[in-house]
Amino acid sequence: MTPSNGLPQSPGPHWSAPWRDTPVSATVAIPGSKSLTNRYLVLAALASGPSVLRKPLHSRDSALMVAALEQLGAVVTPLPDPGPFGPDLRVTPMPVGRALEEPVAVDCGLAGTVMRFVPPLAALRDGTVDFDGDAGARVRPMGPVVAGLRELGVDVEDDGRGTLPLRVLGTGAVAGGTVSIDASGSSQFVSALLLAAVAFDAPLVLGHEGSGDVPSLPHVDMTVAVLREAGADAERTGPAEWRVTPGAIAGMDVTVEPDLSNAGPFLAAAVVTGGTVSIPDWPGQTTQGGDHWRQILPRFGAQTQLDGTTFTVSGPQQISGVDLDLSEAGELAPTVAALCALATTTSRLRGIAHLRGHETDRLAALSAELNALGGNVQETPDGLVITPAPLHGGVFHSYHDHRMATAGAILGLRVPGIEVEDIATTSKTLPDFPVMWARMLGSEA
Repeated sequence: MTPSNGLPQSPGPHWSAPWRDTPVSATVAIPGSKSLTNRYLVLAALASGPSVLRKPLHSRDSALMVAALEQLGAVVTPLPDPGPFGPDLRVTPMPVGRALEEPVAVDCGLAGTVMRFVPPLAALRDGTVDFDGDAGARVRPMGPVVAGLRELGVDVEDDGRGTLPLRVLGTGAVAGGTVSIDASGSSQFVSALLLAAVAFDAPLVLGHEGSGDVPSLPHVDMTVAVLREAGADAERTGPAEWRVTPGAIAGMDVTVEPDLSNAGPFLAAAVVTGGTVSIPDWPGQTTQGGDHWRQILPRFGAQTQLDGTTFTVSGPQQISGVDLDLSEAGELAPTVAALCALATTTSRLRGIAHLRGHETDRLAALSAELNALGGNVQETPDGLVITPAPLHGGVFHSYHDHRMATAGAILGLRVPGIEVEDIATTSKTLPDFPVMWARMLGSEA
């Protein structure tokens, strides 16, 4: 099956994925978490005073968030003496409640956090804010955010599509209250309303009512954690219910953790080559879904160790197949699927039906691309079954999806002749990926 995201597959340029016949041995520093960076940016825009974000991610997704917040009146200033991945940021809050000087148009790109987190903020300014993005963004679901805002009394125009483009006609205030949405398609629907609720007029009690569970719940836990870190009164009050009480939050001075999901391809390189890769600054406690690598990779036969703040993975002689429920960390699925395609026994990935609504239909995309290389992948209602089969070289299409592109790079380590289409799409969350990959392999970019 071909993913039905309406996106053309570019004929080029193609990136020749490096092949490796010896074990990798490297230490790889990873840029800041996209999920944390964009949550901190939102809360800094709503704070009562300036904030400083240290070691934030500088990528397309975070740049789109910065641009959106600046259009709503926040001021984001790079600080001097940048680190290896870019400067720290000083954020002056947006003027909540005040009128916009003119209508605003926000470019969401393909960033789920921008298209979902920013509309509730737009309702806190008095004026019209239009939202649109890439072609792929126009097929990503937005209906629950729109429905939630309407329940709160916000005027949103989307012509009944439940997708971009849409328009928020803000009045400068949101009443708050009790709201129920169907968040079975994305945890971001919940996080979007919780983050903005610190500036509502009354407490928000947000419940999920849908046909399935909320996927990637650790991301909602992350949202609650950063709210509490900022001084907000936020809590999970039931299995699928949350409450945020509005109130002034002080400016923050916060250091962003490395993106543990983006560490995945580099850790996978150790697994597939039988080598060793270490990631520094790994947090001992975190709400990032990428921390699941500590439980996932041993299932493939790898050895893992967290020594202080350095997480090290050493690969096995043969990769074992796995049976995994990835419902709490669906963003790891493309990397996991690449490992499964190189395993010696059949694997089953479950709990990831919601990936059909990500940057592309990731289940269909993984199935199509792995099968085109000689793989044996079958889609199930909520995942994939991947049976070992000899793989051969060919073009691995990315579908404008950063995690598809890095999955192709993993395969290329063991399968000669893999050409990844549009490797530049990795800039969404992992700038300079080809350079980092080459350095890990000890070669020139």
